[in-house]
Amino acid sequence: MTATPELGTPRTASPELLRSVFRRHAAGVAVITARGASGPVGFTATSLTSVSAEPPIVSFGIGTGASSWPAIAGTDHVGVHILGEHQSDLAATFARSGADRFGAPTAWREGPEGVPVLDGVLAWLVCRVVGRVPAGDHRIVLAEVVLGDPSGTGRPLLYHQGRFNALRD
Repeated sequence: MTATPELGTPRTASPELLRSVFRRHAAGVAVITARGASGPVGFTATSLTSVSAEPPIVSFGIGTGASSWPAIAGTDHVGVHILGEHQSDLAATFARSGADRFGAPTAWREGPEGVPVLDGVLAWLVCRVVGRVPAGDHRIVLAEVVLGDPSGTGRPLLYHQGRFNALRD
């Protein structure tokens, strides 16, 4: 029988417990964009998941109190952008409340279905929203891939311990 390491004291479920646990979970970084009533909107997401290959569906979470939620709640299409390790400043811009996310130095263009498409990303998708599922103070958005481009170069940006990081060999 092998010895197991000493376990810490378990804590009762709380928002802080969940945040503390997930700070230890490294996640890829994406930016979700959409066309809003007053212009483009977007936010940094670490909750992006591939849901289905046939048909190709992805999901991501967004808080209902987020400034981008009204646009995401009413749009038919979203952009999904996989960020590279060279884009930590871009990730921080789209994560910061009140930031001018689409102003300089953000490089972007209007893409298919009017979705804002960011330049210089590792990969991007334009997706048709097929569902918005209530999940506490968030919504899980299900979106079917319409088209995309996986040809960007570089390594992925990660989020871990409250910071943007690069992969290490």
